[in-house]
Amino acid sequence: MNVLAGVASAVRTVEGIAPDAIPFDQLIADQSPVILKGIAADWPLVRAGLQSADAAMDLLQRFDAGRPVVTFTGAPDIQGRFFYDDAGTGLNFGSRREPLTALLDAMRPRIGDAAAPSFYVGSTDLDQYLPGFRAENDLKLDHPMFEQHLASIWIGNRTIATCHYDMSHNLAVCAVGRRRFTLFPPDQIANLYPGPLEPTPGGQVVSMVDFGDPDFDRHPGFRAAMATAQVAELAPGDLLFYPAMWWHHVEALAPFNVLVNYWWNTSPAWLDTPQITLLHALLSLRDRPAPEKDAWRALFDYYVFGEAERPAAHLPEAARGPLAPIDAIQARRLRAQLLHRLNR
Repeated sequence: MNVLAGVASAVRTVEGIAPDAIPFDQLIADQSPVILKGIAADWPLVRAGLQSADAAMDLLQRFDAGRPVVTFTGAPDIQGRFFYDDAGTGLNFGSRREPLTALLDAMRPRIGDAAAPSFYVGSTDLDQYLPGFRAENDLKLDHPMFEQHLASIWIGNRTIATCHYDMSHNLAVCAVGRRRFTLFPPDQIANLYPGPLEPTPGGQVVSMVDFGDPDFDRHPGFRAAMATAQVAELAPGDLLFYPAMWWHHVEALAPFNVLVNYWWNTSPAWLDTPQITLLHALLSLRDRPAPEKDAWRALFDYYVFGEAERPAAHLPEAARGPLAPIDAIQARRLRAQLLHRLNR
């Protein structure tokens, strides 16, 4: 059952964009999901996948460097949903390290088998594990914002990546099979009922809502989230862009599926991850009395979430310290101060 059918809006689709003319600056400026139809239609992997799952697997195995990758396998009864066990303290699947070819060989005879286990390889670095693949199958990322980026591959049968967010912008190419992304803006976090900070099924906090059969008594706010949802139905060769921090639920819909994605950030590399800030805020702020929390909220609005230039505008330049724009040197100083204080 797809409870979002008839409720969610479709992600905007743009056709006719040439592979060497992707409007990266506009994508970042719009800060909204969009499908670029058929951008990767000429990739050899896309063409192989349209022939057969075997042809796509053969192409992947041609580039396999033989290095063990992390593979996930779940029993047939999880129906592809890699999630928690019934107690919520463990996971409903197992993982191990093995060559990619070993996993593909295990998948081959079970393609199309409704009783097959759920097989999954997530976020595997293309350059390390499939060297040479990008020489034939790649986007033209000739833009300064991609000086630091990560290109990854995701492989499996009919699997579900439970709704989560990432801290990077994403270009996701449906290379083999079909995929459905259901996306929510960052302000819907409360209505998506995030799960434990650890363990997590794939490294990021996931929604505890079962999108296939939501329990509205337990998760009533999900109805409000549904009203904001956008759905992207991807065919082979389609590209989906969505901004950092957007929640996304990803369903692989064909017997064999491959996705290639590119993560990158537009923030300077020396900035720390805000996830560390969140953990420290749990330690230092969450359990303080409400009046103190209100006061700290005002301080954070002033120093962090407000106009970046305001706190230092009235100070002499030599006195601004970390209130001035942060560069790599200032970032190292701040990090050293924090480490010193945390280790007291």
